[in-house]
Amino acid sequence: MRFRPCIDIHNGKVKQIVGSSLRDQGDQADENFVSEKPASWYAELYKKDSLQGGHVILLNPAGSPMFAQTKLQAMEALAAAPGTLQIGGGVNPGNAQEYLEAGASRVIVTSWVFSGGEIHREKLREMESSAGREHLVLDLSCRKRDGGYFIVTDRWQKFTDVPVTRMLLDELADSCSEFLIHAADVEGKSSGPEEELAALLGGWNGIPVTYAGGIRNLDDIRLLYEAGSGHLDFTIGSALDLFGGSLSYKEVIAFTDKLNGC
Repeated sequence: MRFRPCIDIHNGKVKQIVGSSLRDQGDQADENFVSEKPASWYAELYKKDSLQGGHVILLNPAGSPMFAQTKLQAMEALAAAPGTLQIGGGVNPGNAQEYLEAGASRVIVTSWVFSGGEIHREKLREMESSAGREHLVLDLSCRKRDGGYFIVTDRWQKFTDVPVTRMLLDELADSCSEFLIHAADVEGKSSGPEEELAALLGGWNGIPVTYAGGIRNLDDIRLLYEAGSGHLDFTIGSALDLFGGSLSYKEVIAFTDKLNGC
């Protein structure tokens, strides 16, 4: 199990938001925390603490009024800690190499591959060809509907008809090197993880999977450790003291090392 730190950027600021509140119109979101520090500060901190595979997420769509400021923050974070961070948010075959050359270890893709309610296999192959399987993370972030978890796109606003299942993970694992899965209904709410989703992901043993959403304390991290038999990675946002929460960033690192027997 690895702690994967995050840097979520919205309207040119590092923020923690309520995931289900994000709206493209007017670049709006309900904010839990807005940092006075730049994204590069967080990148340098994570690098100093030897944390690998953190996620830089651009929460403004390309072409929106605030996208340029958000992208600038993201690029400065990549430059501050080259080779240690992944980046997502509007990634496609046309810009993947730009981010990799700027220092991203991997690019994270959702909407390019999952659109119109379904998986586009041809686009997935194009994305794999552009970035390389070893540099590609598929974001299968999801929300609950009709008793199952369905992939959502466009900053978690649009449902697809694709459920997250172990069969789907088996199918897509040949095209990427990792999965990132936000439980978008609890993202930013510090209300506890989606245990049903965690059990589903933890019961699958393939390429690395990172779970995000709702983690509020060390007991939640232990729950994910047990659900994933020690191989389900995790990220924490709003609950961390780095983002205005009460959960100590340093304690999370130490607790994860303890669970892993370090």
